[in-house]
Amino acid sequence: MFAIVETGGKQYQVEEGRYLDVELLEGEKDAKVVFDKVVMIVNGKKSKVGQPYVAGASAEGTIVKHDKSKKVIVYKQRPKKGYRKKQGHRQGFTRVMISKIRTSAQKKAETAETAEA
Repeated sequence: MFAIVETGGKQYQVEEGRYLDVELLEGEKDAKVVFDKVVMIVNGKKSKVGQPYVAGASAEGTIVKHDKSKKVIVYKQRPKKGYRKKQGHRQGFTRVMISKIRTSAQKKAETAETAEA
């Protein structure tokens, strides 16, 4: 089973037990993160597509680390003018370990179990 979630203006495919590199998120290492904007859930023939998001679905994860990606070199030059400019950029990202993908039915079952206990 996998899901497609939206965060930081981009969409990512997530699976349980996999790492995900997303735009820089707030929070410390080992903090819990919940992605509520689930666009689609694929579970064999039981797939759900949101309008625009799947109601009651979420993906949960834990922040593993904050880091920067590889350096990108930006080089500008105007021919015959003597203008040259070299600049580097490293984009920050957050690595998240996805622990659970929940649907609305799973959330209802979990709340019923906790109510009985």
